[in-house]
Amino acid sequence: MGTGSSRHFDSSAHGSGEEKDDHGGGQLYVSLKMENYNLKGDLVPHVYGSVPLVGSWDTSKALPLERESTSMWELSFVVPPNHETLDFKFLLKPKDDNVPCIEEEGINRQFMGGTLQGVARLAVFNLTPDEILEYRVNIKTNRVSPFDLAASWRAYQENLEPSTVRGIPDVSINSLPEGVENQNGSSASLDLDLEQYLVPAPVTSVVYAANLTETPRSLKRGGGGVFSNAETSTKDSGVSVDRPATIKEMEVAIPDPPKLYHPPGMVESKSVGTISPSQRQESHRGIFVDRGVGSPRLVRSASAATLTTGTKRDPGAKMPAAAGAVAAAAIADQMLGPKEDMHLAIVLVGLPARGKTFTAAKLTRYLRWLGHNTKHFNVGKYRRLKHGTNQTADFFRGDNPEGMEARNEVAALAMDDMTAWMQEGGQVGIFDATNSTSERRNMLMKMAEGKCKIIFLETICNDRQIIERNIRLKIQQSPDYSEEPDFEAGYQDFKRRLDNYEKIYEPVNEGSYIKMIDMVSGHGGQIQVNNISGYLPGRIVFFLVNTHLTPRPILLTRHGESRDNVRARIGGDTVLSGNGELYAKKLTNFVEKRLKNERAASIWTSTLQRTILTANQIAGFPKIQWRALDEINAGVCDGMTYEEIKKNMPEEYESRKKDKLRYRYPRGESYLDVIQRLEPVIIELERQRAPVVVVSHQAVLRALYAYFADRPLQEIPLMEMPLHTIIEIQMGVTGVQEKRYKLMD
Repeated sequence: MGTGSSRHFDSSAHGSGEEKDDHGGGQLYVSLKMENYNLKGDLVPHVYGSVPLVGSWDTSKALPLERESTSMWELSFVVPPNHETLDFKFLLKPKDDNVPCIEEEGINRQFMGGTLQGVARLAVFNLTPDEILEYRVNIKTNRVSPFDLAASWRAYQENLEPSTVRGIPDVSINSLPEGVENQNGSSASLDLDLEQYLVPAPVTSVVYAANLTETPRSLKRGGGGVFSNAETSTKDSGVSVDRPATIKEMEVAIPDPPKLYHPPGMVESKSVGTISPSQRQESHRGIFVDRGVGSPRLVRSASAATLTTGTKRDPGAKMPAAAGAVAAAAIADQMLGPKEDMHLAIVLVGLPARGKTFTAAKLTRYLRWLGHNTKHFNVGKYRRLKHGTNQTADFFRGDNPEGMEARNEVAALAMDDMTAWMQEGGQVGIFDATNSTSERRNMLMKMAEGKCKIIFLETICNDRQIIERNIRLKIQQSPDYSEEPDFEAGYQDFKRRLDNYEKIYEPVNEGSYIKMIDMVSGHGGQIQVNNISGYLPGRIVFFLVNTHLTPRPILLTRHGESRDNVRARIGGDTVLSGNGELYAKKLTNFVEKRLKNERAASIWTSTLQRTILTANQIAGFPKIQWRALDEINAGVCDGMTYEEIKKNMPEEYESRKKDKLRYRYPRGESYLDVIQRLEPVIIELERQRAPVVVVSHQAVLRALYAYFADRPLQEIPLMEMPLHTIIEIQMGVTGVQEKRYKLMD
């Protein structure tokens, strides 16, 4: 009988360039099929074998193949391109559990590098000494992106039928029929009062989004700057503390422009040089890409004739937190020419009350979570700090030269601060203002020449109800009206301000731009793009397509306590303990009460049985299994305790202790790897308009929670994510709010 893959360290897989390249190229979608036209009705084909495909040679844990047609059975799954050898065999399991399984004849099958190893052969089963059953075996492998997986799941959810998009192996739906009774009785059996389980959550008081943006540098320096008379206490004003700046990226020297050959149609970037095809081909051998390192900064060299890399780094600085695939793709864009400059400015455009600041805050949070050094600069905050909060609508008139000059001045100050920050290592700046005229936008483009690439992001909303709602929220939350006790007076003043902007507003038609037209409701709308290219701008467009302002809760919870939890063992795929089974019942009743009026809600779990068992009793909602929600892969350490790792693998134990964010288990994953595979899950959560319950694992929920709470990546491995506790994230127009319910100790 097979023994599974050997458990040992593979030194070449830990930090190798090959691994990095594989991570950057998507995943392998594997479709394993068995075909027989003379099927036995009571025999179901299964597959069992070694990690990571099955994880056990125990026949009771074998994975069933799904019936695709009358003669075809299929099992589909996703593995990394650099996966370890999968050792497995087929077996037939009778529907009657008391009848022994029938294992296929012959040696174990091996799957490696996307193909079956050895000579192709039928799967032969000896039913009786006189009866043989044969299956044709077919395996097909395709490389797919995480976004293909997400698109395929959407087709499943919306149509409840197989998608034409291949890439669905980590998603399946199990929707209970209407009217099915909960096998464990009604929710009254535990008499659950939701409020009694509320526990204190981290402080997430609602703060006006603009107050959480970048603080003007002159204010932070104090002294005689332009804001020296303004309030300087960031603690009192609710201003968030700036994130620590990342270290200087490795520098890549670019030959002086006169020495470069420019093919027809190639335009030289004003901030970086271009690379001729011949130089590009020769130079790739010298490019050094470290997993976890962001794009290199491109700098001019006064004398260099070839592309070289500077390898000296500040020994005391921390490495940027971008995942390996992000770094590889960004560097690839750089090497292919000036499609995307190193520094990117997303400049908001739009009338007041169109959701610009909310969109900017969401985009900032998303890019930070992916590891890009991003800051949000709000011009309104600069204006209030320099000119006060008591400006009436007349200040915003187009025929008020003093007001126009004052507003252009603070816009220029914010732009100067943003470009100065970029020169110190910042990557993406979000410039948040109305920028409602071509004259203002041309001023910004001129200031950005040679410093950053500008993409205008215009938000257009024609829904009067949404605009009216946003205006009222503005009066309630904006510091501009904090000293106005009369709501109606503030409302009328803001309406006059809006009229002043509408008189001079000019839609964007210059440069690179993205137009979001009636997208905020989440019901249709359209998005227009012009002159957008490059890895990061493309990712930004994809994110914006899937965001909206519809309020809905997202419930995050770990699975119930498992038997491995009791034994303090990491990884594994064990069943629930007694406490875990009790939590599953309490969670069922909680969800049924909390979401009793939300029939469109859904339950998401990983593909590991402890999450599936935890959610198994929840009735009336579709259940979606995501392989992306599986626990962090502990590799060869799977099933061990930390004490065993410390004793038997002291070097690995110390490496993990020094940097839990970037540490990758041998033949396993790091937290950055988890973030990378969770991106399609985040996109889907943003796209949902109904509540979602996510039942997953500690490391995965830490990463998801960090996204919604906008927490620095360095904090993710240290976040508290207790068992038997529900974190409710409320998403809506006022931002993200949080509640916590502890159902059990």
